Amino acid sequence: MQFGQSRQSAAFNPATLLILVLIYGLLWFGTLNFRHLIPSDEGRYAEIAREMLVTGDWVTPRYNGYKYFEKPPLQIWATAAAFNLFGIGDWQARLWTALTGFLTILFVGFTGARIFSPRAGYLAALVLASSPMWVISGHVNSLDMGLSAFLVAALCSLLLAQTSAHQHARRNWMWACWAFMALATLSKGVIGVAIPGMVFVFYSVTAWDWKIWERLHIVSGTLLFLVITAPWFVLIAQRNPEFLEFFFIHEHLQRFTQTAHSRTGPIYYFLPLLLLGFLPWIAQIPGSIKQAWQERNREFSSAWLLTCWFVVILGFFSISQSKLPGYIIPIFPALALLVGNSLDRRLELNKGLGLPWQVQTLCFVVLGGVGFFFLGEVGRQARPDEVESYAQYTYWVIAALITLMSFSLLAFAQSKRNSLASISSFASGFFLCALIAGTGHETLGRAVSGIDLVKQVKAGIPENTNFYSVRILDHTVPFYLGKTMIMVEFSDELTFGVQQQPDLWMPTLASFIERWKEDVTAYALMVPEQYTELQKLNVPMQEVGRDSRRVIVKHPEAVNPAP
Repeated sequence: MQFGQSRQSAAFNPATLLILVLIYGLLWFGTLNFRHLIPSDEGRYAEIAREMLVTGDWVTPRYNGYKYFEKPPLQIWATAAAFNLFGIGDWQARLWTALTGFLTILFVGFTGARIFSPRAGYLAALVLASSPMWVISGHVNSLDMGLSAFLVAALCSLLLAQTSAHQHARRNWMWACWAFMALATLSKGVIGVAIPGMVFVFYSVTAWDWKIWERLHIVSGTLLFLVITAPWFVLIAQRNPEFLEFFFIHEHLQRFTQTAHSRTGPIYYFLPLLLLGFLPWIAQIPGSIKQAWQERNREFSSAWLLTCWFVVILGFFSISQSKLPGYIIPIFPALALLVGNSLDRRLELNKGLGLPWQVQTLCFVVLGGVGFFFLGEVGRQARPDEVESYAQYTYWVIAALITLMSFSLLAFAQSKRNSLASISSFASGFFLCALIAGTGHETLGRAVSGIDLVKQVKAGIPENTNFYSVRILDHTVPFYLGKTMIMVEFSDELTFGVQQQPDLWMPTLASFIERWKEDVTAYALMVPEQYTELQKLNVPMQEVGRDSRRVIVKHPEAVNPAP
């Protein structure tokens, strides 16, 4: 073995891998509390979990006190449990997302090592760990990462089952696949089983592999799937007869086929997100897919199944009438496995990555440098009161660009003598770049979160007072206040909930004003323009706090509790 090869194989020493995982884990989890929650997903799902913990009702999710049936409760359960164990806070709200994202990286590495080679597994994990969209998504409290983690776990289990030489192992991994599909379903609905099903059909047709259906353990797997998913669906339907129609028709069929959710976009909507989300490795995708295409006629082709996963998910959501950036997150682990395998093959055949890799590393040195010429664009859309915040964020962007350029330059310098170290340095640069840019968003997100406004008023608000939300649904203030709000006139995404419980809200501004005059201990949240309008109507209100986006008022006759 040559000296360069021995240095590369040292990366697979268990002690070395453990140290790398620990360092990465410290950076991954250590930054969860650097930012406050921002609208809408982060505040929404944190508040639903807080209300679940406070009410003790672990079957019926509620948001602002209203029934909320848009999504299943797995992540809400996990977050409420984190609140119960560690207290209510920002990092606790993001813990489930971060944990599922981190464990997926490890599982992708394990799967790549088993179905391809140890080095391919290491490279696949490295690729995923440095993909900007995966890094950012792992630090945002949204349902997309949890769903993606379980979908990918199902995919990896299927790959491990179909490539295992032992019947007992094949059966166990297929059962794991069914279990993970069930957990994906409890994370975000029937998409948890629909996506793997569509991918499998597409794979069978394009690879003309029909024998694989005999190895899926469909009967026992379906029973396991139902054992995991059915209890909650049965319980919530028994307690809330209106649930089934809303959840399956409105939230699934209509979301895909109609534009009622106002989340439309052109058919190429996800292509820029793919480019940016997988940016450091985008040049490796064509070669990886070409290699998979050449292998598709084998008895079972892991690479071609991964390609089908990528194509089906991208195509399905591209034609859907509902589009959000997080929908394509599940494609990145599949691409990481493909690219990891492709890079491993190149290292094996060519004993290095050659000129194309050196050009790629230098391109990102140049790209980072070009970024400095666009720093002025960072605050271009800033509101007058946000100019200083955007100026502060510019320093974080500068740090991210310098990090990217430095590690890309290091990767270039290492490329001739140690290809594996070069890839690792290149990946490290993108991971740190995404982490720095994401963490620095607190300079912008703090004002959006409303945390400073809450600090102004929280201590003076009585425990059991009514709190009205006037023509606004704020996704973060209720969480930081620790109080639900009575909606006034504008129900937003809580329309279904207020229809089920009409006595819990104020349907018109006039009815609110009438109630407000009688409710002398009440508080209310509104936008500044709404406050000005109510002042013109001589509604008795006393301002107790405001920021650039919100005003909190109380009834002037309200008496603050004694300190």
